[in-house]
Amino acid sequence: MVYVDTQSIVYSVERHPDYAPLLRPLWQSAVQRTLEVITSELTLMEVLVKPIRSRDLKLQADYDRMLLGREIQLVPITQSLLREGARLRAETGSLRTPDALHAATAMLGRCVQFITNDLGFRQVPGLPVVLLRDLL
Repeated sequence: MVYVDTQSIVYSVERHPDYAPLLRPLWQSAVQRTLEVITSELTLMEVLVKPIRSRDLKLQADYDRMLLGREIQLVPITQSLLREGARLRAETGSLRTPDALHAATAMLGRCVQFITNDLGFRQVPGLPVVLLRDLL
């Protein structure tokens, strides 16, 4: 099981020239069902802000297609996730609430990789962070 954060979704949907190609094998594996990709429902909210603000219906539809499709599972925000997120915030000190929820979702989901480009996740003990920039 692999966790992708919001940045990874943005890079894929908006076809970032450096990072989208790095993520393509992940999505191919998800389609072939050789691995499972998850993210928090929070990701849906985070990615939709920009297209809603700019009234970009095509981009909204692209995000919906990606996040509501077969390649990825949206994990609901539950009380246990909120409690784990609170614990992570308390222990790390500088982790923001959305990032704590992403990390908690990955940890409770027993993900073997947490794909991101946010260095801040490296401060979370036990989170198997893979930084895309390190793969370039």
